[in-house]
Amino acid sequence: MNNLFNFQRPKWIPRWLSLPLIIFVGFIVSLLFFGDNNFMLSSKYKAQANELKSQIKANQDSAARYNAKIQELNTDRESLERLAREKYGMKRINEEVYITDIP
Repeated sequence: MNNLFNFQRPKWIPRWLSLPLIIFVGFIVSLLFFGDNNFMLSSKYKAQANELKSQIKANQDSAARYNAKIQELNTDRESLERLAREKYGMKRINEEVYITDIP
């Protein structure tokens, strides 16, 4: 029975290296690099979330700009008419429009 527990450590293994330490380090490494919630995936997901947040911010800014433009077109009759004439080529009845390509 004593022979099972009397383990001689080989000389190439340092004295401070023990089985519980090896198991603990192996467990930490497995948590960091393997499995579903490893460090690599979580850092990639955080970067992806930050990128999506910046896209949301950009979309909110452009939505606010478009809402302001819609509000302007709903309230200002002159800007609506200018837009209709310039962008869509509309004209009034009995009116002639000449389009030139000179900048």
